[in-house]
This record gives sequence, C-alpha cells and structure tokens, in this order.
Amino acid sequence: MPSIIAASPDAARVKSAPMKPPEQRAVACWLLICAALVLLMVGIGGVTRLTHSGLSITEWQPIVGTLPPLSDADWQALFVKYQATPEYRLVNHDMDMDGFKSIFWWEYAHRLLGRGIGVVFLLPYLYFLIRGRIHGRLSWQLAGIFLLGGVQGFVGWYMVASGLVDRPSVSHFRLTVHLGLAFLIFAALYWVGLGLLAPRTSPAAGSRAARLAGLADGLVLLLFVMVLSGGLVAGLRAGKAYNTFPLMNAHFVPPEIMMIEPWWANFFFNMATVQFDHRLIAWLLVLCIPLLAWQVVRHARWARSGAFLLLGFFALQFTLGVATLLHQVPVALGAAHQTGAVLLFGAAIYLAHRLRLRQSG
Repeated sequence: MPSIIAASPDAARVKSAPMKPPEQRAVACWLLICAALVLLMVGIGGVTRLTHSGLSITEWQPIVGTLPPLSDADWQALFVKYQATPEYRLVNHDMDMDGFKSIFWWEYAHRLLGRGIGVVFLLPYLYFLIRGRIHGRLSWQLAGIFLLGGVQGFVGWYMVASGLVDRPSVSHFRLTVHLGLAFLIFAALYWVGLGLLAPRTSPAAGSRAARLAGLADGLVLLLFVMVLSGGLVAGLRAGKAYNTFPLMNAHFVPPEIMMIEPWWANFFFNMATVQFDHRLIAWLLVLCIPLLAWQVVRHARWARSGAFLLLGFFALQFTLGVATLLHQVPVALGAAHQTGAVLLFGAAIYLAHRLRLRQSG
C-alpha cells in the first residue's frame, strides 16, 4: 500500500500543492504567536538578569526541572545547592530562604517559558506537517528554527554554568551569545510568518525599491550588532558606570577607553569602551533611521506603515536607553529597554518585508 500511494500522481500533486490562503494564515498566526512568546522570554530574561536570579537554579534538568519545589524539603535541597555557588558565598551570604525564593521564581519562570515555547512550536509543527499544510522548503526552515531553539536551551545552560565554578556572575561572552540567539530566533519566526501573510517579491535590480530594501536589510544587521553590543554592556554591568548623558562623565570619549593592554581587549573587557561603542551605534541610528524613514515615505508609499512604526519604536527605545542609564539601570527600566530592543528589531524586519511587497519604485 505505501508503494502504491507514493507512486500515485494524484497523491504527489496533493503533497506538493501550494498552501491555501486560510492555511497560510493559520501557520502564520502560529509563528507570530511563537515570536511574541520569544519577545516575552527576552523581557523575563532581562528581569532575571537584573535581579541576579539566573544562578539560583544550579542544575539543567529539561524534563524533571519542569516541576517546581513541592515541599519544604525540596526548597531546602535547592537552597543548599545554591549556597555552594560563588554567588552565594561572595555576594549573597546573608540571604535567607525568602530571599532565595524571590530569585528562584524568576529563573524558574524563564526556564519554564523556554520549555513552553518549545512545546507551542513543536506540537503545531507536527500537526501541520502530518496534515500536509507545510512541506518542502518551509518544513525544513521550521525544523531549522526548532533546532536553533534547542541550541538556545543548551547555550542558556552553558551561560549559567560559567557562574557556578569560580565567579559570582556569568560570562559576558556567553550572555551575549544567548541574547543574540534569542533575537535570531525571533527574527526567523517573524520573517517567515510575515512572508506567509503577505508573500514577498524580489524588487527589480537597480530599482529604488531594491535600494531601499537593501538599506532596510543593512539596518536590521546594524540593530543586531547593537544588540550584541548591549549584551556586552549588560554582561560587564557597564550601565552602572558613566551615568550621564550625552557626555560620559564630562567627556564625549572617556580617557579610560584604551587603558587595557593589548588594545583590542578594550572592546571586550573595558566598561568604558563597551558603553562608548553602544552609545556610538545609538548615535549612528539617530542619523540612519530618520533618513531611511524619510526616503521610504517619499518613494515607497506601500511601506509607509513600516517607516512610521520604525520611527516610533526607535524614539521609545532611545528614550528608554537614556532613562535606564541616568537611573543606573533599575530593574523595570532595564527590562523595558531590553524588551524595546526586540520591538525595534521587529519594526526594522517589518519594514524590510514591506519594501518587498511590490516591485515598483
């Protein structure tokens, strides 16, 4: 029977038939829901980092760890494990059980949401795949996104493990990779979902639309570099220094910017340098984003909504960034700034998508 079905031309045509609009919308809505959950995950991750909750769970148990502590004995066992960490010994040595619970629940929520996103992605994926609603290139793209999510889970634990051996904080390099992967997963989900709702075309080579689409792509890349820069700032806690704006303690370029030898190490280990780099990219965006939006409004009327969305989220994110810095990174502002980065990144992706909806320009 399987060989007869495989050989049937009608069966082959059904299997390779393009998705119908209602099916495209269903798959797209599912992907956009997953992207929204990743956005929420980044926000909770920001709170987890800023409340120093990330090292409260000292083991990676993808299945067993789904259950929270159910008894006093469970809580005590977890607390004893935390007491063996450098963070407890060097920073939180006076923490009691109530204090431990307050940081535990943020890390638990972060991990539980990560598992939840995996389930929300995998089960509909299998359903759509079995029903033949996704196939071919799309099925492989989505399988790749799922694998990237699995890698993200491992990287998250790899990051936490760096703070459990001989230092009371995680590696800022691993934190930056973890943050960058979250943005890549969000971008993949959002881009594919948008493409299913409104299929893209390739603007004619050399046309104004093609040039604008290329500039939008460049902006997405620049924003991703900004995110990685922000990861270094967060990991080094550089936002706690130079809490003045627009100058850095009365200097545009702080004199400490190249104080570490060799010179290249300043870009990765010097708080003054990583914060200066982050600010410099922000000033570059102040120039680039309004110029791009102006060009889109003038020459790509079909993408105006993307330009206005980009301008609005950039104004919000820039304001949040300055406020977070001036107030020395309080939890609420810091988490809002991290979440705002995803919204701005998404707005740039949306503009790049809108610019490809028609070829005139």
